[in-house]
Amino acid sequence: MDDLTTSPFYYDYKAPCQNFDVKYTASRLLPPLYSLVFISGFVGNALVFLILIRCKKLKSMTDIYLLNLAISDLLFIITLPFWAHYAADQWIFGDVLCKLLTGFYHMGFFGGVFFIILLTIDRYLAIVHAVFALKARTVTFGILTSVITWVVAGFASLPAIIFTKSQKDGIQHTCSSHFPSDQSVVWKNFQTLKMNLLGLVLPLVVMIICYSGIIQTLLRCRNEKKKHKAVRLIFVIMIVYFLFWAPYNIVLLLNTFQVFFGLDNCDSSKKLDRAMQLTETLGMTHCCINPVIYAFVGEKFRRYLSTFFRKYIVRNFCKQCPIFHGEALDRVSSTYTPSTGEQEVSAGL
Repeated sequence: MDDLTTSPFYYDYKAPCQNFDVKYTASRLLPPLYSLVFISGFVGNALVFLILIRCKKLKSMTDIYLLNLAISDLLFIITLPFWAHYAADQWIFGDVLCKLLTGFYHMGFFGGVFFIILLTIDRYLAIVHAVFALKARTVTFGILTSVITWVVAGFASLPAIIFTKSQKDGIQHTCSSHFPSDQSVVWKNFQTLKMNLLGLVLPLVVMIICYSGIIQTLLRCRNEKKKHKAVRLIFVIMIVYFLFWAPYNIVLLLNTFQVFFGLDNCDSSKKLDRAMQLTETLGMTHCCINPVIYAFVGEKFRRYLSTFFRKYIVRNFCKQCPIFHGEALDRVSSTYTPSTGEQEVSAGL
C-alpha cells in the first residue's frame, strides 16, 4: 500500500479503500511548504539561539529552557528538506539517515513539548511559590532538568527509531514504520496513545493546574504588571502549540481507532486521510512560530534583536557608520529580580 503521508508520526494503516489523490496532493503541496517552513523556522530559531547565547548570556533557568526549546525546533526543522524530497519523489537517503532523521524529528517534537511544560512550571514556581523559587530556579538546576528532559525525549522517540526503516516497496524506496506482524496493531495503538498522552493530555493538564494557581495568585496581588508580562509569553507559546498540534493528535486518534469510532468505511477513510494531511502540515509549521511570538509578545526580545543586528551584523558591513556604534549592549539589560527569576525579559525572552 502506498504511503498517504511522509510524516514519521504516520503509520501505514490498512484503509478500506485506496485514496491516491491524497498522495498526489502531498507530492505537490508539501515540498514548497516544507521548504518555506525550513527557511523561516531555521532563521528564526537560529536568531533566538544566538540572542540567548550572545546577549542574554543564559543568566536564569528560563533562559536555559528557552534555549532548549529553540534547539528542539531546530532539530525538528533540519529534517524537513528530506521529508520534502520524500513527498515529491521517493526515499533515496538510505536506512541510516531514515532512522537518524526519524529520531531527530521525534526528539524535536517531544523535546519541544517537554520544554514548553517546563517553562509553564517555571512560571508557576516563580509567581505562586516565589520564596521556594529563589533556591530552586537556578541555572544549574535548569541544566540538570534539561539533560533529564532530553533523556526522556530520547526514550519516547526510541520505538519510532527502532521500527522505522528504509526498504524497497514495489518500484519505490520508502522510509516508514514496520512493526512486527504479530504485534502490529498493538504497536500502532501504543504509538498513537503515546503521542496523544505526551503531546496533548499531559501539557493540557499541566497548563490547567499551573495557570489556575497563577491566576489565583495574581488576583490576590497588587501592582503585578511585571508578573503579568512574565506569564503572557509562556501562555501564548502553549496556546499556539495546542492550536497547531491538537488537530493532528485528534485526527491521528480517530484514524488509528476507526473501528471504535465507527469510521471504518470508505467515505470516512478518505476524509480522515485528507484531514491527516492538512493537520499534519499545520503541525509541522509550528516549529517556526515561537520566534514570531517572541517578536510580537516580547518587548525585551525586540530590543535584544535590534542590538544584536547593530552589534554583530550591521557593524561588520558598515564599519564607518557611527550611528551603529553608539548603543552598547548593556543598554537593553535590566536589573535581575529574584521574585520572577528574571527581569521584564520573562515576558519577552
